[in-house]
Amino acid sequence: MKKIITLFVAIIAILSCSDDDVRIRNQFLPSYSVNVEVNLNLPLYSDLNYAGNAVLINQGNAGINGIILFNTGSGFLAWEATCPNQIPTTCSRLEFSEPIATCPCDDVEYSLFTGLPTVTMQYGLLQYRTEVNGNVVRIYN
Repeated sequence: MKKIITLFVAIIAILSCSDDDVRIRNQFLPSYSVNVEVNLNLPLYSDLNYAGNAVLINQGNAGINGIILFNTGSGFLAWEATCPNQIPTTCSRLEFSEPIATCPCDDVEYSLFTGLPTVTMQYGLLQYRTEVNGNVVRIYN
């Protein structure tokens, strides 16, 4: 009887597992490889030393229209600087005034804390991973 219960519990545990591939692929944004390092000691990024500040990074492999790196006070969040609910065009680079990013094409606002739009839309901001090592923030996907 113990073997049957153990087998039953194991089957339920295996079937209830899910993976990280459940994310909905954004049909508007192409998938580019991103791997950027930001040195917070450089004057260009000095605003990032304070909570609530964001900087546009537009160097090397920095996404489609750049990356918005945001200091939340407890860490860093990196967002694609392209409007997520339309095909990239000349007006699709997000403009930001902390803690809100705005798409100039349709005036939709997104929170830099959550990446979510302030109105109902299909997609939120595309997030990149961040890793902090001393005074260097690595942004990658």
